Amino acid sequence: MPTPLPSGPAATSLSELASLPDAQIDVALGAALIAKDVYPSLDCGALLAKLDEMASPLFSLRLEEKSTTEQARVLGAHVYGTLAFRGNEADYYDPKNSLLSDVLERKLGIPITLAIVYCEIARRVGVPARGVAFPGHFLVRLDRPGRTTEPPLAIDPFFDGRVLDDEAIERLLRRALGPEETLAPIEHLAPASARAVLVRVLTNLKAIYLTRGDHARAHLATDRILLFSPNAPAVLRERGALAARLGAHESAKADLQRALELDPDGTDARAIRAQLAALSRKSRSLN
Repeated sequence: MPTPLPSGPAATSLSELASLPDAQIDVALGAALIAKDVYPSLDCGALLAKLDEMASPLFSLRLEEKSTTEQARVLGAHVYGTLAFRGNEADYYDPKNSLLSDVLERKLGIPITLAIVYCEIARRVGVPARGVAFPGHFLVRLDRPGRTTEPPLAIDPFFDGRVLDDEAIERLLRRALGPEETLAPIEHLAPASARAVLVRVLTNLKAIYLTRGDHARAHLATDRILLFSPNAPAVLRERGALAARLGAHESAKADLQRALELDPDGTDARAIRAQLAALSRKSRSLN
């Protein structure tokens, strides 16, 4: 039977969602709340209802009883054929590719957001598809029921939901990490936690905003990452540097000091101390 959807009161903010145990974090809701930062009037419930509607034609097929190969075939035909989702190769770094509301509206996305769509539709019809934080290219895995010793079926959500064999996966791996890398399915195809998926969406957004010189939105994305990973020194340092660029010197100093407390002997500790000293001098000059 189809996997039950989360019950009980839904989180109404990212901070509330991030405070939940990982097993209770709804990835689709998290992605909707990330989009709500850009579109404040967005109705997250209505957005999730779109996923219900997209999945509805598959309910009668009883996909939970089919083989993973058949599940992949039917889901691929539905998501990329009937629904016409596709990877945005023409404008990969458009921030709209990372915002679930835009992805559902335009039917365009990048691997991670298309993986969210694929997994959410699959989950609604009883197929336990899960995201994989594969190096450089987010994937989807379908596990073979009752065959725990076999590797999962790997799906490329960016290119029409095609099934990847070991050779194709290894090419992706070497493209991301270098020609000497060897595929280790247990490691490289491990399912990503809900928290990790949302952090990766936010990390992509942050990088896009930085490339565009939009430091305010990059700061907000970094702030959201820290909701899920509050004690990450590198992210604290990055938020501190962005706060300094935006003129929020006290906020910048608080983040940089916290980063030092968490990792006083890190490779960038000297640079952080120099940043703090520069901020203190700047603060004195403004008084």
